[in-house]
Amino acid sequence: MTRLVGPRVVLRPLEPADGDAWREVRWRNREWLEPWEPLPEAGSPDLMRDAAAFRARCASAARQRHLDTAHPLAIFLHDGTLAGEINLSGIQRGPFQSAHVGYWIDQAHAGRGLVPEALVLVLRLSFEELKLHRVEVAVVPRNKASRRVAEKLGLREEGTARDYLQIRGAWEDHVRYGMTATEWEARRPDLTERFLTRTSV
Repeated sequence: MTRLVGPRVVLRPLEPADGDAWREVRWRNREWLEPWEPLPEAGSPDLMRDAAAFRARCASAARQRHLDTAHPLAIFLHDGTLAGEINLSGIQRGPFQSAHVGYWIDQAHAGRGLVPEALVLVLRLSFEELKLHRVEVAVVPRNKASRRVAEKLGLREEGTARDYLQIRGAWEDHVRYGMTATEWEARRPDLTERFLTRTSV
């Protein structure tokens, strides 16, 4: 099982036993998170109320990892507190060798640099273990907190994609940020020093 450890966070897949903690965080943060997320598909199970649906979500994530199509990970503090999620998804092999990263954080832990640390861990996984060539982060332009994560790492801004993704039932533009394996290789020492050493925390 994937387990990525940074100075303050541990990334690992969600398990059925995490269901209560996940529901508590999501319920408490619904006004903070839902404005930036797609509406659930019609007829999809309610993860907030259905424990079986959460177990099925965990099983689906395990299949995605096995098939190398996605690597969904939860963000935990070292004391075991669930703080958010960061998902490497849409993995394409062949001539693309690319993937997308999305993330969310409990508002109680926002602004502490936990997501940038988690993102560096995921970039290292992407380029050094999964051997991807390119990773992209796409953010609604007005979502300043999420944009700060990409900008804090110095990800290259590639422009704005029109009507890129359905958010709360409306097609929204997204600013696209990218990094390639070549850029990671050049910037790895700096990013590792800044985000993955205890002296930088």
